[in-house]
Amino acid sequence: MRQSDAEQVPRFPFEAPGALEPPVEWAKLREGCPVAKVRLASGDEAALITRYADVKSVLSDRRFTRPTPADDAARVADTESGGVFNSEMATVMPQHGAAHLNWRRMVGKWFTAKRMNALRPGIAAMAEQLIGEMVAKGGPADLKAGLAFPLPVWVICDMLGVPDSDRDRFAHWSDVMLSMTRYTQEEFDATQAEFGEYMGAHIAAKRAEPGEDLLSALIADTDAEGERWSDALLTATGIGLLIAGHETTANMIAKMVAMLLADRTRWEQLVADPSLVRTAVEEALRWDANAGVGMLRYLTEDFEVAGTVLPSGTTAMCSMAAANRDETAFEAAAEMDLRRSPNPHLAFGVGAHACLGQPLARTELQVALEVLLRMLPSLELAVPAEELRRIEGLAVGGLRELPVRW
Repeated sequence: MRQSDAEQVPRFPFEAPGALEPPVEWAKLREGCPVAKVRLASGDEAALITRYADVKSVLSDRRFTRPTPADDAARVADTESGGVFNSEMATVMPQHGAAHLNWRRMVGKWFTAKRMNALRPGIAAMAEQLIGEMVAKGGPADLKAGLAFPLPVWVICDMLGVPDSDRDRFAHWSDVMLSMTRYTQEEFDATQAEFGEYMGAHIAAKRAEPGEDLLSALIADTDAEGERWSDALLTATGIGLLIAGHETTANMIAKMVAMLLADRTRWEQLVADPSLVRTAVEEALRWDANAGVGMLRYLTEDFEVAGTVLPSGTTAMCSMAAANRDETAFEAAAEMDLRRSPNPHLAFGVGAHACLGQPLARTELQVALEVLLRMLPSLELAVPAEELRRIEGLAVGGLRELPVRW
C-alpha cells in the first residue's frame, strides 16, 4: 500500500495537536499515500482511506459492508475493550442484503423531514429547559453536561416512549456501550444485559399497551405486514437508535459550539444572521476534526482504490473526517465557511449504510444552536480554545467538557 513492510505501521487513530485540530497525517496521506496501512487499537491492520472520492467510492459500493463475526476482519479494538463493536446487537441487527434494506425501510419511516419538523417545537422546549437550568446555576458552566449530553437522550427516550425518569439510566448505558477503552468487558457485559432486560420489559409493555412512539409503531407495522419482529430485533433496534442517536449528537453539539466560539467572529456572524444556522451546522459537520475512528468496510473481492489493488479480505477504514478536508472536493477546505453551499460532506457516511438518523441529528443540532443564539447571544469560551480536551476511549470523537460563560 505504498509503504514498505519494513516501515513501522502507524497506530490509528492518529494523535492531534489540539481538540479541534486535525492530525497532521491526514493531509500528508491524502497527498502522498491515500491508501495507507495502519494498526488499529486491537493490534490488527487495516487500509486507511483518506481522499474524498475514494472514501465515497468504497462506502457507496454495495458489494462491501460492515464486518460481521463471520469475516476474518480487523477489529477496531480487542474483546476486552471493544464496546459496541463487540456487542450482541451487531449479531442481531441485519447488516446487509434485503433484510438490512427492509430494516432501514421500516425504521426510516420515523425519520422523514415532515416528522422531524413536527418534533422541532418539542426539542426546542427541551433545549430551553436545559439552558434555563444551566443559567439558573450560574456560570461558568459546562455546556456539554448542561445541554449537549442530556438533550439527545431526552429526544431518543421520547421517541422510544421511555419515561422521563429513566433518562439518566439510558445516558449511562449509551456511554458504556460506546466506550472502547474506559470500561472492562465485565462492565460492558453487565450493562448490555441490564439494558437488554429493560428493553425486553419495555417492548412487552408496548405490545400490551401501544403508545405514540417508534417501538409501538414498529410492532404494529411489522405485525400488519406479516413480518413480526422478534423481541431481540426490537430490543437491538431500540439500543441501536440510542447508541447511534445519543453519544454522536451529544458530542457534535459540544464540538459545534466550540468551533464557533474558538473564533468568536463566527458566533457573532450567527447572532447577527440566524438564517445561517442550517449552513453553519453542515459546515461544522464537515469541518469536525475530532469525529472518531471512521467507518469500516470488509472487502469480499479485490478492489482498486487510488491505483492500489486491495485484495479480498482487506479491512478498509474509511476516514470521512479526513475526506471532508480534501482540497480537491472542497474549496478552501481547511477554512470554516458558515455560508458554504453546496456542502456534500461525508459526516453521515454515504450509500446503503449512511446514517439513518441524520434528519434527527440535523434537527437537534439546528435547534440547539438556534436556542443558544437566542437565549445566550453573549456566550463565550471560559478557557482558551487550546485548553479544550478531547475525550478518550469513545468510538466517536468528543470533548471532555465545554467550559463557557455568558
